[in-house]
Amino acid sequence: MPVLVMKFGGTSVATLDRIRRAAKRVGVEVAKGYDVIVIVSAMSGKTNELVGWVGETSPLYDAREYDAVVSSGENVTAGLMALTLQEMDVPARSWQGWQVPVKTTSAHSSARIEEIPSENIMAKFAEGMKVAVVAGFQGVSPEGRITTLGRGGSDTTAVAFAAAFDAERCDIYTDVDGVYTTDPRITSKARKLDKIAFEEMLELASLGAKVLQTRSVELAMRYRVKLRVLSSFEEQSDEAGTLVCAEEEIMESNVVSGVAFSRDEAKMTLVSVADRPGIAAAIFTALSEGGVNVDMIVQNISEEGRTDMTWSCPVDQIKRAEKAMDEAKAAGSVNFHELIADTDVAKVSVVGIGMRSHTGVAAKMFQVLSNEGINIKVITTSEIKISVLIDRKYMELAVQALHDAFDLDKAA
Repeated sequence: MPVLVMKFGGTSVATLDRIRRAAKRVGVEVAKGYDVIVIVSAMSGKTNELVGWVGETSPLYDAREYDAVVSSGENVTAGLMALTLQEMDVPARSWQGWQVPVKTTSAHSSARIEEIPSENIMAKFAEGMKVAVVAGFQGVSPEGRITTLGRGGSDTTAVAFAAAFDAERCDIYTDVDGVYTTDPRITSKARKLDKIAFEEMLELASLGAKVLQTRSVELAMRYRVKLRVLSSFEEQSDEAGTLVCAEEEIMESNVVSGVAFSRDEAKMTLVSVADRPGIAAAIFTALSEGGVNVDMIVQNISEEGRTDMTWSCPVDQIKRAEKAMDEAKAAGSVNFHELIADTDVAKVSVVGIGMRSHTGVAAKMFQVLSNEGINIKVITTSEIKISVLIDRKYMELAVQALHDAFDLDKAA
C-alpha cells in the first residue's frame, strides 16, 4: 500500500473533539487505500505547561530529565488518537519515539534525527495495522535516553518519516489553511499560495514565517518530500492548502512570492575595533561559541585603522552576545570601545525564485521604503531574498507597502 504521512499540530489536537475531527480525516485517507503514519504534537499549551513545571522544579535542570518531562505531552496525544481511531474501527496503535525507533544525536532539547528504521512499523502494516500514530518531537539517543528535537520538532518528525518511508506526500495540518504571501493579520490583501518552491519556503520560514519549522523544510528539500500545508478546521479538497514542492513543478510564479518579517530582532554594533586580518573571524567565532545566532553583518569604512562591526541577532540573545564580547576582550582577541544594542528594530524581507532572472527588485524595494519615509539601517541579500533592518514602528507599514508594490494580491 502507498504510505501517507499526516501531521497534526497542537491546535489541531487541542481537545478531544478536535482529536476526533482529526481522526476522521485520517479515516478518509485510509478508505482511499493508504497506510497512514500520523505524527502528533502535544495538545495546545501542554508543552509550555510542562516546560514551566521543569523550570519551577529545577532552574538549572538536567537536560535529560527536561526531555523526559516535555516529551510526555506527545505521548498522551498519540494514545488518545490511537484510541479514537480504534473506536472508529480503524486498526491503529500508538508509537513513542524509542519504539520506532527514531534514532537521534545526544543533544538533549535540540537533537537531530540520524535514522528512522522502517522495519517495525512496516511489519505491523503487513499484519493489518492501517495507522501508526507516532509521538512527534521525540526520539532516542545512542545512550537510550529520550531526546527532543526543539520547538516545532513535530514538523521535522513528519518530514523525516515521509523520507524514510518514501511516502507519497506529507500533509501538515495546522490552524491556517496554507502559506500566505504575508501574514493576513498585517494586510487583508494577503493571498494564499497554491504552490511554493522549497527554497522560497525555507527563506520565509527562516525569516519569521511561523507556518513550518525551518529544519522540516530543509529536510523536505533535501529528500524531495512533497509537503502540503492544510487547515484542520476547514473542509478539504484534493487542491486544498499550499503544496511545497520542487521549483520545476511550478509553471509560473511572481517575481516576489512573499514578504516576511520578524519583530524580535536586535542590531548590535561593536564600536572601534582594529581593522586587521582576522578580526571578523575573532568576533564571530566568539559569538558562535557563545550560542549567538547572527544574521546580517555589515562592516563600516575604516578610519585610522579602526572600524565598526554591525550584526543582527534575536533580541533574546543580546546578553549572550555581550558576554561573548566581554570575554573576547578580556582574553585580548578582540579590542573595542563599546558594544551598542538597538532593540527597536524589525527585519522585513522579500522572497521569490523569480528574482534569479529579474533585475530591479532591490531598486524597487528601496524606492518603496523611501516613498514611505522609512530609513534602512542594514541590508543583506541572497539569490532569492532581500532583507532590511528598519525601525520597528514602521514594520507593518513596510510590509503593506511592499505587498502592494509587488502585486502579491494577484496570482502570476
